[in-house]
Amino acid sequence: MAKILIVDDSNMSRKLMRKILQTEGHEVIEATDGLTALETYLLEKPDLVLIDLLMPDMQGTEVLAKLRQLDDKAQVIVASADLQDLTRASVEAAGAVGYITKPFVASNVLKIVNSVLQGIKKVL
Repeated sequence: MAKILIVDDSNMSRKLMRKILQTEGHEVIEATDGLTALETYLLEKPDLVLIDLLMPDMQGTEVLAKLRQLDDKAQVIVASADLQDLTRASVEAAGAVGYITKPFVASNVLKIVNSVLQGIKKVL
């Protein structure tokens, strides 16, 4: 299965996402902020990154942009409670390959994650 990095400042959100992903046998690593996420990405080389859109130190879109600079093949899915089409369009333009809405629904999360891991280019 895949190695997946979860980046979220909310402990509850990380725990829930970890639980969902581990049901499929994925290895999960975590980061609580943008800087840690970038360092962890370089050290761990995950197959997929799930990033919260709103974080206090560095917004998800900023982390996404920096990840894409480090690795233009980085597979990044953004998670947010924001349901607006404009938000989806902006994260897609920034290079995200998927968008998951909060609160998390396990079946939706797994559908999007598995689609990206199977090579479907965009799941927005």
